[in-house]
Amino acid sequence: MQIELFLLLGFGIVLGAALGWYLTYRQIRGGAYVRRELYEQLERTADLLRDDLGEKEADLRRQTAELARKEERILALEEQVRSRKEQLLELQRQNEQTFENLANKLLEEKSRRFVQSNREQMDALLNPLREKIREFGESIQKKFEADARDKHLLKASIEQLQKLNGRLSEDANRLAKALTGDNKTQGDWGEYQLEMLLQKAGLEKEVHYSAQNSFKDEDGRHKRPDFVIHLPEGKELIIDCKVSLTSYERYFGAEDEQERKRHLREHLLSLKQHIRSLGQKNYQQLYGIRSPDYVLLYLPVEGAFALAQQADAELFVKALDNNIVLVSPTTLLATMRTVAYIWKQEKQKKSVEEIVRQSGLLYDRFVSFVNDLKEIGQRLDGAQLAYDKAMRKLTTGKRPGDTLIGRAEKIRKMGANASKKLPPDLLE
Repeated sequence: MQIELFLLLGFGIVLGAALGWYLTYRQIRGGAYVRRELYEQLERTADLLRDDLGEKEADLRRQTAELARKEERILALEEQVRSRKEQLLELQRQNEQTFENLANKLLEEKSRRFVQSNREQMDALLNPLREKIREFGESIQKKFEADARDKHLLKASIEQLQKLNGRLSEDANRLAKALTGDNKTQGDWGEYQLEMLLQKAGLEKEVHYSAQNSFKDEDGRHKRPDFVIHLPEGKELIIDCKVSLTSYERYFGAEDEQERKRHLREHLLSLKQHIRSLGQKNYQQLYGIRSPDYVLLYLPVEGAFALAQQADAELFVKALDNNIVLVSPTTLLATMRTVAYIWKQEKQKKSVEEIVRQSGLLYDRFVSFVNDLKEIGQRLDGAQLAYDKAMRKLTTGKRPGDTLIGRAEKIRKMGANASKKLPPDLLE
């Protein structure tokens, strides 16, 4: 860039001088009053310009040569920088490799000593941990398998409900004739049949349900619901049994339509009276019972229940108005199966919660174990540092023979009565 600037400057000076001379020359030729002094002055000016141009050219050549030398020096410096950079990178790589080898060697030696001295202790600590983890995995797997089995069994049980309910209805119809006319016997049979149904649903007495327990109402009077179904979280469901077969049996034994209608009205009236009476007992408000706002009224004979609903389509709604839900063997068995399944799920939930709790305790113990390992490692590092420091005191000195080991060896060589020798690697 500087060379081009100087060339342009020199060219401009020469061009200006030539142009000035040319213009002056034309004036001299065209004028009538040319003077000798002007011509000489122009000659001197031209000489000065030529001399100055020569100096500028010489200076330009010097600067060009200097620039070339500087460019060569810059190239040489760049080559030196590149070479130094490569040397530094190689030195860094060698240092890293040396440090890595040294660190690996120290780590390998320390690990070997650590494993040798603590293998049994590690096994004693880790084996219970492995066993707990294995048991935890087996518990989770068993839970999933149990859930799958329960779902399959529940599906199969629901499919068998119709068959079971059919047999129950047939048994009830056969017993109805034998029980007709004795209300006490009918009631006992109904309660017995209800308890059998609860057990068939998978519920256990005094665990999932209780019978004829005494409770107090708001006025302190004792009342005895037929059955109290216990639900998770301390809740209960009350079931009362109603058996009214006298009018039902007479309905089917009537010989004319008028007589059948009369017995049907009596059957329906008996059921409605029991609904009102049960609603007035207000079982769901008994002290010590956490029950929903309704009571289940169990009718053990499907045919009697169906006949009453056929006679009064709003019977179910009227019962609900009295906080009563009418149930038959079909609907109650399905409901109790659901209750049994809920209890099974509750048991599994508690099992999972216990597994989670045990897992938390196991994890806390594992964290404590890891912290103990870290403390052991720190103490090993401290012991290694102390060992290295002690070895340096034994093996370092101003001269090769001026160490503690060297002096001790000199004493032995001078005739000390010693039965043992120092290891050869310490004498090197």
